Amino acid sequence: MAKDKGLMTYLSAEFWSARFLMGNLLFVMFLGFLTMVYIANSHLAERNVREIQTLQKELKEMRWYYMSLQSENMYNAKRSEVAERVRETGLRPQTGTLNRIQVPKGAYSIND
Repeated sequence: MAKDKGLMTYLSAEFWSARFLMGNLLFVMFLGFLTMVYIANSHLAERNVREIQTLQKELKEMRWYYMSLQSENMYNAKRSEVAERVRETGLRPQTGTLNRIQVPKGAYSIND
């Protein structure tokens, strides 16, 4: 009858002898490779997270800048602001009724 191996067999120094490790060297090297891939993957993920946070912060700042420019543009486009700025050049707002310019039908042609 075969002897049943217990937990103590796997924890003993005889089980982890050099002969056992050399017999399974390829598997040990594979585990080492997987460990290195796992560590490299976690470093890459951390770097990507830091870059995403930096870009989100920059995006938020750009959004604030855009909103302030948009607000300033809307203020400067008000009729009173435009009238005040062009008053220096001699322009003034229309106060009376509009005048319509009428051109006779044969006086102007596109082919001239």
